[in-house]
Amino acid sequence: MPLIKGRIKEIVERAETPLERAFDLTIQALIVLSLVTFSLETLPDLSPRIRGLLSVVEVVTVAVFSAEYLLRLAVADKPLRYALSFFGLVDLLAVLPFYVAQGIDLRALRSLRLLRLFRIFKLVRYSSAIRRLRLALKLVREELVLFTCVTLLVLYLSAVGIYYFEHEAQPEAFTSVFHSLWWAVATLTTVGYGDVYPITAGGRIFTFVVLMIGLSIVAAPCGMLASALSEARRLEANSSE
Repeated sequence: MPLIKGRIKEIVERAETPLERAFDLTIQALIVLSLVTFSLETLPDLSPRIRGLLSVVEVVTVAVFSAEYLLRLAVADKPLRYALSFFGLVDLLAVLPFYVAQGIDLRALRSLRLLRLFRIFKLVRYSSAIRRLRLALKLVREELVLFTCVTLLVLYLSAVGIYYFEHEAQPEAFTSVFHSLWWAVATLTTVGYGDVYPITAGGRIFTFVVLMIGLSIVAAPCGMLASALSEARRLEANSSE
């Protein structure tokens, strides 16, 4: 039994041998299939035959995901720790709504079907690139937190600035600092919807300054993440040697 448990553990947790890679690819394909069927079910005017086929696919994928979850739970060194981990909770949430909905009035529990979207997070387990991204985010976590705080501060100051420049000229559009936050968000993210825009000279000059700051706000985290991804790839290469 220990040998069988060890072999199952290798199959579900590693991806080195052909069998292990086949297991990973199968799960990935079923995850994508389940997401596609979830999206197709939202289409109106589907024929009963198509809906029946989608239901069959749902049952099959849930059965496989349930078996995978039970296998991981059975071979885990610390089952409770796995069950309460991020991946354990994602694996559980990927199948739980299906069982909860059985025999219960779906009109009261249709919102639970949204939890099926948690299946997309299962892809994280099977992608080395996404694992590197996770490591990269961990490497620059403190910088990103600091950058987010600075961005929120700049966002607030931008709303305050445009309020003072434009409030008298456009009292309906810039009624308060809180109303001005929408303009600040659209401008700092360089989206510029054009539904609210400055008409005074001071407001336009201030907008130009905010746009320049917005360009750096968009570019800065991209640079940090690119550098962190390079470092994550280097660390991954060193650990595999």
